[in-house]
Amino acid sequence: MVASAESLHVAFLGCGFITAVHSRHLTGMRDEFRCSYASRDHGRAEAYRRRFSGVRAYDDYAAALADPAVDAVVVAVPPRFHLELTVAALAAGRHVLVEKPAFPRREDYEKAINARDEAGLVVAVGENDHYKPLAGTLRRLLVEDAVGELVLAQFTTVARRPKPAGDWRNDVAMAGGDAFFEEGIHWLHLANSLGPRITRIDGYRPAARTLDGDSRAKSMLVAFEYDNGAAGALYYSREVPSLLRGVRWSKLYGRRGVLTFESNGAVVVAPGTRLPRLIVPGLSDVRGYRAMYRDFARAVRGGGSPEMDLERALADQVLMERLGEHDV
Repeated sequence: MVASAESLHVAFLGCGFITAVHSRHLTGMRDEFRCSYASRDHGRAEAYRRRFSGVRAYDDYAAALADPAVDAVVVAVPPRFHLELTVAALAAGRHVLVEKPAFPRREDYEKAINARDEAGLVVAVGENDHYKPLAGTLRRLLVEDAVGELVLAQFTTVARRPKPAGDWRNDVAMAGGDAFFEEGIHWLHLANSLGPRITRIDGYRPAARTLDGDSRAKSMLVAFEYDNGAAGALYYSREVPSLLRGVRWSKLYGRRGVLTFESNGAVVVAPGTRLPRLIVPGLSDVRGYRAMYRDFARAVRGGGSPEMDLERALADQVLMERLGEHDV
């Protein structure tokens, strides 16, 4: 366990795009976190260390795991390698934050849970959407009965963002699945984390078309039913242009009103006494990364469980696998 007064020394395993995203958020949290970088290319690790004012650079992942100064690691490589590195980190006595999607299969989660429990360490899943101010605001409004009993839910996330032909996400073996598995799982989690839980799910996948070298299936319509009887739909695409290259609108329909929200978290419109209420959930941590890392550090220091633990991520994986059985 790390003393509460100490900053957490986190080593990133992998120096790709997502490591840069995490690191940008952590640069504003230097009193709480110190970062190091590991890559099979030492020059790349050193470049990241310099770029983000890190502590150390390692020329392979094993070197980072062997360093007693490292408290925890972030597994930030393609999903194909997540389980191997997670288990190795736990065996080395390191806490783990593993990027989402954590693992391609349900049995991988079960192996990771067993390894975590045997080591007595913390494993968090990097589902930053769980921690977004938008998600917290929607949960609060539903608890406050702002729109009454939920009847319908509609989530929209569309954007024209194909991956280049050489990107590892175009390799199903590396990514674990298509675009919806690699990124849409974040939105599926959001839909399943607002209070009511999804109990029934079906998917409809339009025919795949190659776009700018991206050969994956890039669109999915998901229909689902909640445990309170409400019904929902998730519209996901990375080949359909969005308004102003990013604005999308979603809605939660209740028996007494409607919550309308910009899907990225910019604003929520809720019913008011006379006029609608305009709510800005929070722009300083709009993507939830800082809240996610603080929750991870709280679990490491206190010996508890993070909000986004393996069990919660496994629930998303179960839905994803059910979706794979029924999509047409």
